[in-house]
Amino acid sequence: MALAKIVYASMTGNTEEIAEIVANKLQELGHDVDIDECTTVDASEFEDADIAIVATYTYGDGDLPDEIVDFYEDLQGLDLTGKLYGVVGSGDTFYDYFCKSVDDFVEQFALTGATEGASAVKVDLAAEEDDIEHLEAFAEQLSQAVDSL
Repeated sequence: MALAKIVYASMTGNTEEIAEIVANKLQELGHDVDIDECTTVDASEFEDADIAIVATYTYGDGDLPDEIVDFYEDLQGLDLTGKLYGVVGSGDTFYDYFCKSVDDFVEQFALTGATEGASAVKVDLAAEEDDIEHLEAFAEQLSQAVDSL
């Protein structure tokens, strides 16, 4: 089966939980999953995966979390042609730029030549029941996309 690499940034644990929901569903669907916190890996590790996933939160007024900025910048220099990607994340609807970091990563992945395998999923704070359903559907879409390659 395909290898899915999930990299996450999480301050409160919400985004880590989101990443784990996606990872568990992909494993249930028969894929190998490698999940890491963003400061412990290099963006180049996506080159060895079939599916590249970022789970991030948005900090303050639409900012990338400090700990994922280097990873984000390194991603731009990669050629991920032939790979699938997906982005999930958490934010707070209190702020004007809800989950902007998710959108930033979608744009950054587009520069790598990778193909979006599933539409991004944005979660308000912690994942609730309907969010979990959306995250599992996200994983299912990625699984179907990689199986059709």
